Amino acid sequence: MFALAIRSLRRRAGAFTASFLALFLGSTIIMAFASMLDTAAASGATGEARDTLVIMANVVGGWGLLLVVFAVTSTLTLSVRQRASEIALLKSVGATPAQLARMIVGEAAGLAVAAALLAVVPGMLAGRGVLGLLHGTGQVPAEIGHHFGPVALSMGIGITTVSATVAALITARRATRAGVADSMRSAAVDTGRPSRRRIVFAVLFLLLALDEAVITVTLMDGKGSDVMATSGQADILAAIGLALLAPTIMRRATSLLSRPLRAFGAAGELAAATMRRRTGALASAVSPVILFVGTAVGTLYLQATENAATEAAGLAKTAEQKSIETLNFVVIGMVVLFTAIMLVNTLVAATAHRRREFGQTRLAGATPRQVLAGVALESAVLTVTGVACGTVASVFTIVPFGLARRDSAVPAGDAWTYLAVVALAAALTGATTWAATRRAIRVPAVEAALR
Repeated sequence: MFALAIRSLRRRAGAFTASFLALFLGSTIIMAFASMLDTAAASGATGEARDTLVIMANVVGGWGLLLVVFAVTSTLTLSVRQRASEIALLKSVGATPAQLARMIVGEAAGLAVAAALLAVVPGMLAGRGVLGLLHGTGQVPAEIGHHFGPVALSMGIGITTVSATVAALITARRATRAGVADSMRSAAVDTGRPSRRRIVFAVLFLLLALDEAVITVTLMDGKGSDVMATSGQADILAAIGLALLAPTIMRRATSLLSRPLRAFGAAGELAAATMRRRTGALASAVSPVILFVGTAVGTLYLQATENAATEAAGLAKTAEQKSIETLNFVVIGMVVLFTAIMLVNTLVAATAHRRREFGQTRLAGATPRQVLAGVALESAVLTVTGVACGTVASVFTIVPFGLARRDSAVPAGDAWTYLAVVALAAALTGATTWAATRRAIRVPAVEAALR
């Protein structure tokens, strides 16, 4: 079955692009921040400089790792879901669940090793960039040079391979468990119903976020900048929890918005019908939006509130506060870049997979303009849902931190910060979907329908 995995990789290279890019970006991030540990050890850094390097590696790298594992699992699930008909066909000709599982895991392991090896040079360059940022802010002396060694390599390659393999095992178990008839039905209608395990993990993450919020307004109240230690991670935990519930959320959103969408005529009918049939794929696309909005909004307003509290107290920022501020903006930059690329990547992969569907829709009488309009409405629903869930996730950080730091649930900062994040999310989602759909419908309808 490993030979079958290799042939599958060659035959369906486009379907694996999203997974490969997630693994590549994840390995790059892990190596970049893990190299701070190599730098701290090889340069003999001491005191605040060493603490800064270790914190940067552990905190930012740790959250990066969590996001990477989530993204890898999400994209591998999307890749396998897009191949549901192929997997069902293999079952019908006698392939056993164990053989299919080995094929899926073999594909994932091959992608992971290739992505990790290709990420070594970008990871090294990114690590230099992170250290340069710390040099520029005076948190690490300029004489401390960058070192890229065994910690970065072992963590980058090892974690990427292990996470991909585990994610593939989880995905393969669900894909191979169903019978042939059920697999055929799943291939035709992608309802994307979440497994019990997914729901359990979602609830766990949300409870952890709630726990951090409660600790912030009780035990950490009045403890100054130290409040960031608990409140700063609540939005990420909540965003991951809501992203895990994305299939259920998108199914509810589809049910709620189907009637209003029909007011847009043929395009609305197309959008409503497609959303009911492709809930799973839409859930994969909305997850990066939730992570992007939740983390960006939460962290930006947390830092604005901290700056306002320090200014109101008439104090100058300490070296530690400057370090935390830099850390926050590095986290924002990493999450924004990673989730933005994953959002674009997922949407391109999901839309390109619909080329046959677009061809069949046009043969049934829909014009290219109606297809584009229908996809635009789907994109609007996806954006609104993602922004709404991301906003809810950010509240787990913003409100508790404001109460503990300023006795106010209203965060410092203006509305333009929030609007800028929402506008960027909408622009990325809308522009990517429109461009990918335009490219897909350039293929003649008959040719596309037969692919």
